[in-house]
Amino acid sequence: MKLTGNTILITGGGSGIGRGLAEAFHTLGNTVIVAGRRRQVLEETTSANPGMRSAQLDIESAKSIRAFAATMAKEYPALNVVIHNAGIMRPENLLEQAEELRDAEAIITTNLLGPIRLTAALLPQLKKQPAATIMTVSSGLAYLPMALTPTYCATKAAIHSYSMTLRYQLRGTKVDVLELVPPYVQTELMGSRQANDPRAMPLKDYIAETMKILKEQPQAKEILVQRVLPLRFAEKNGDVYEAFQGFNEAMAAGH
Repeated sequence: MKLTGNTILITGGGSGIGRGLAEAFHTLGNTVIVAGRRRQVLEETTSANPGMRSAQLDIESAKSIRAFAATMAKEYPALNVVIHNAGIMRPENLLEQAEELRDAEAIITTNLLGPIRLTAALLPQLKKQPAATIMTVSSGLAYLPMALTPTYCATKAAIHSYSMTLRYQLRGTKVDVLELVPPYVQTELMGSRQANDPRAMPLKDYIAETMKILKEQPQAKEILVQRVLPLRFAEKNGDVYEAFQGFNEAMAAGH
């Protein structure tokens, strides 16, 4: 992926990793559009970064996504990069779930169906560009799940699988597919406690290392900072079940 001269759409771009990426690419001179549900958050981000654009998007609505893609094609015909960053993460007690499973369904709709639908809607436009990139965002928890958030981890594992097959099916086109695999980062994905958790990687450091990898490893298909490697390669490096047990006991102790 080239780092300059792009028109980049970032879902969930008003906060956390999405905003960090938006600001990093904006600083490099790209045209950056941050998208999300919360207008106030988007306006705060664009106000702090003159020249950055914003657009509201309900990632849970298939109809909204189709209309949004049509707007992107009209207003940003040079759009050539989409970063699927929007996501939600909620704790679930599988022994005491409500009958309607609202949390699980919302997580699946946002984290998995959202990127699938938006990719399908934007792909005709991306394929017209001289070079284009689809960047999905999975998680280290796709490879070593956190028991507190089962559906979140399952959606991220699915995103990894989807990214691999999407890349393969697009191999004859000019559309590249990258997978961003974050570790535990200081964002408000799970609230203010995560944002201030000393066990989590500082957001600024995560963005800096990610941009360094994108610059220095242009052929990389998975963007892996050092902090995520133990999760990404837990199965390869030993007994994944033992690693899973130890990881979850440590996380539980921290809470």
